[in-house]
Amino acid sequence: MDRNNDIREFLISRRAKISPGQAGIPSYGELRRVPGLRREEVAQLAGVSTDYYTRLERGSIRGVSDSVLEAVASALQLDEAERTHLMDLARTANAPSRRTPRRPAQQRVRPGVLRLLDGMTGVVALVQNGRSDVLAANLLARGLYGPVFNFAGASGQSIPGRLPNQARYLFLDPGAGDFYPDWPAIAATTVAMLRSESGRNPHDRELNELVGELTTRSGLFAALWAGHDVRIHTTGTKRFHHPVAGDLSLQFETLHLPGDEGQTLFTFTAEPDSASANALAFLASWAASPPATSTTGGPAGGSSVPETRSHEQPGARNSRKTEPTHD
Repeated sequence: MDRNNDIREFLISRRAKISPGQAGIPSYGELRRVPGLRREEVAQLAGVSTDYYTRLERGSIRGVSDSVLEAVASALQLDEAERTHLMDLARTANAPSRRTPRRPAQQRVRPGVLRLLDGMTGVVALVQNGRSDVLAANLLARGLYGPVFNFAGASGQSIPGRLPNQARYLFLDPGAGDFYPDWPAIAATTVAMLRSESGRNPHDRELNELVGELTTRSGLFAALWAGHDVRIHTTGTKRFHHPVAGDLSLQFETLHLPGDEGQTLFTFTAEPDSASANALAFLASWAASPPATSTTGGPAGGSSVPETRSHEQPGARNSRKTEPTHD
């Protein structure tokens, strides 16, 4: 990642989103040549000189104090995810540079976490890293995310150790638009999470390779990536159109594993006595039917992801993807 360019593009994109009215600056009906605020207006709101802010926006953020960054964040009305991202960009810009991005060790899920996943029989549970690789999944998660695992198996046959990856499935499998009825929103959220991860770990070679692959192969991904949006994913509702169980609306929760940096536990549950609860119960029964698999199966590429089910996934494969809008 080009850190100076990331800082520049991020600050410019945030400045363009704030209107003079939102910032409390009277416009007096004047014709403005730039969207959002001007540099001098941001500088005034942040309490710094225009020249100083201009240097910041050009990526010269090395040595800038946290108080100045907080002032800029307030002037730009950044939310929590955006503030965190700006601080991450500054932190990595001030860190010693590495000539060659190192490839991190393959992440393994601890046996205790695997047993926890297997014990959650009525809950969809899986562990992901910041690149959206699925490191481990319980039986019900394997049933729900069957299309993601099947795509990984089909597309990664010539790449030993390739893990199922949510972003790769979303943008490269034409069936993803059927599996996710809210595909545009999920795609935008996934890219925003990857952008946040790039701020935290700019030297992650596998992340850089993933972004390069998706930018080259998907114009939709490239457009979303260029937006520099970031997001913190904690809780919410996600809809699925499963080829076996039909339509499901599930509530998800996320839990970062303190003892395993970069790993996050995702769980999905259904409202009791709802149609989604019935569909999830059916899916659990189907997933448990032979040939059954276990979360603690043989490692795939150094992780504890089980082997792919051999059940054929029926269902339509026509994509309902639409071009995302950028407000």
